[in-house]
Amino acid sequence: MKSAKCWSTAFRRFDVTHSKQICIWKLIDAGSRFNGRDFVMSCPGLRCSSRARVVHTSRVNRIHRLIAYAAVCGALSASCQTLAPSWPSTVERVAREVPEARIVVLDIASGHLLAAHQLNEAARTLAAPGSTLKPLILYRLVSAGRWNPTSRVACNRQLVVAGHRLACTHPLAPPFDAREALTWSCNTYFAAVARTLRPGELGQLLRPTGLLGVTGLARDEAAAEFREPDSADAKQLTLLGVEGVRVTPLELAEAYRWLAMELAAHPDSDAAQVVRAGLKDSASFGMAGQASLGGVRVLGKTGTAEGVTSNRTHGWFVGMAPAEKPRVVIAVYLPSGRGTDAAHIAGEILANAPLRRP
Repeated sequence: MKSAKCWSTAFRRFDVTHSKQICIWKLIDAGSRFNGRDFVMSCPGLRCSSRARVVHTSRVNRIHRLIAYAAVCGALSASCQTLAPSWPSTVERVAREVPEARIVVLDIASGHLLAAHQLNEAARTLAAPGSTLKPLILYRLVSAGRWNPTSRVACNRQLVVAGHRLACTHPLAPPFDAREALTWSCNTYFAAVARTLRPGELGQLLRPTGLLGVTGLARDEAAAEFREPDSADAKQLTLLGVEGVRVTPLELAEAYRWLAMELAAHPDSDAAQVVRAGLKDSASFGMAGQASLGGVRVLGKTGTAEGVTSNRTHGWFVGMAPAEKPRVVIAVYLPSGRGTDAAHIAGEILANAPLRRP
């Protein structure tokens, strides 16, 4: 990526013992050096650099020149610190290591697309969402009074549904409540939730989130595929994101944008409190913990599922950042990998994103 050039010129005039010293600097793309007349400063992390030239008269002594140099350098340093990496540059920099990844960053307030990698593929790739559906369904059910978040479900980590081995990978633990089940992405807990669903209810729960419709963020988008489950096994497999539903990264990002706005609009509701806490814990020390390793706290969820025609797994991460007051949704899809891998990529992006600077 080419270094961004700072095209600006500034002038500063100093009066020193009745002599006029004119300090002129131009911000250009260069390396750091000092040759006695020019001071060239580079800021690699911000992709900018600057040259300062002090033009002095013979009447200005060495101390005055050093003072002038210090003043110019301080001004240049402050100027460079105002520059921050952009979302597109940050996403593309991280994507160099994983060119196959589909990455989407949405502004929560406006819904605008802030950055994307492989946007065309993000608009057309349909894949099983895995566990990323869990917070969406949980929020809707708790909001409607259809599930008590204090209910506890024991897990032996050996779940099998219609021949699908869906063993949990979380540590052995006492029975989980909703927050803990979301933190550790417990399949057994959410399979129990799925068994309480009424006929036709799953589609009713998902449609308001925007998950099942095109987003309008790209041309030639693929529409989500959804089949209303008609049996107890089908309900469990669909809620767990294994069968009966395939979505694009754009649609999943839009659904989490909806969730972020719901959490902000109803912060004191039981549904918002349990889902926010579960997603925060998940991205702190739970299954999505890789997303916070860069130092930015995030509310997030991973997902891992198999393809339709292959046993190869693909990985998801979807999150809202910063956790205290989310401004963006970031979605990462890996055609080959697991949810923890996608969370790691999201953590790399967030570590270098504009969110780290005021």
